[in-house]
Amino acid sequence: MQTPSLLLLLGAIITGTVVPFQAGANAAMGRALGHPLWGSVVSLCVSLICIAPILAVARVKAPALGQLAHTPPWVWIGGMVGLLYITGALMLMPRLGAAGFIVAALAGQMLASVLIDHFGLVGLAARPVDIHRLAGLALVMAGLLVMQGQALWSRAAT
Repeated sequence: MQTPSLLLLLGAIITGTVVPFQAGANAAMGRALGHPLWGSVVSLCVSLICIAPILAVARVKAPALGQLAHTPPWVWIGGMVGLLYITGALMLMPRLGAAGFIVAALAGQMLASVLIDHFGLVGLAARPVDIHRLAGLALVMAGLLVMQGQALWSRAAT
């Protein structure tokens, strides 16, 4: 049975609601430890500590690590990108605020996602850019300007 698209979208929205909390908590951790990179280290260690029991309870079989030799090199970027996002959030969210950081990060995610879909990158099927996707991207970018406009214009004037 196929999961209805509305439920998938709701799941994605709910997943997205935790991101500002993660970024804020990680920023506070970085401040408490004296440097944002230590906040990233703690965040990633907590992730590992949390996933280990879930793997055990779910009885997930150990991976066939030999298969990694047959995968494209780009599959390794996930961890590096996660580190970049966590560290970027640690450093930028306190300066931009929660909404400012998230709307800017979302704009970047939308731009990259449209390119990923269009070219069928990272193992996904190609979904060519059309007027609807461009309009959605334009609306997200407009939202960024609306939410951050005052900060952008006041900084440009100084």
